[in-house]
Amino acid sequence: MPGNASSTFSVIGPDVIVKGDVNASADLHIDGTIEGDIKCASIVQGESSQISGTVIAETARLSGKVTGSITARELTILKSATIDGDVHYDALTIEQGAQVEGRFAPNSQRQASNASKPIGKVEAKTEDPEQATLQIAN
Repeated sequence: MPGNASSTFSVIGPDVIVKGDVNASADLHIDGTIEGDIKCASIVQGESSQISGTVIAETARLSGKVTGSITARELTILKSATIDGDVHYDALTIEQGAQVEGRFAPNSQRQASNASKPIGKVEAKTEDPEQATLQIAN
């Protein structure tokens, strides 16, 4: 049915390589390679899939490799996933075994402050390995 995006989806097969941004009102299932940013309603990523770019979606279920930041309301990172980039979410599920190299921040925190400001320098000093003293210097 034309105009009913909730019932449509697009599949990018394992033999497909896309070089460029992907914008879709439909849900995406990606088994191939995307070299560019993705913006869609919902994304499901297959285990053999690779994405190099920013991912923005309402819901995302990732199980392949992503190099770039991810922003989603509902984000699920499966154990086969490898993420290299910052992750912004409202609801987050991570399976044990997933690999993420980056920072996690709720969307509300991201909107409140796009740049984190250090409050001071923290130094740990210890003479006894079982007891440490933290000093905060401004």
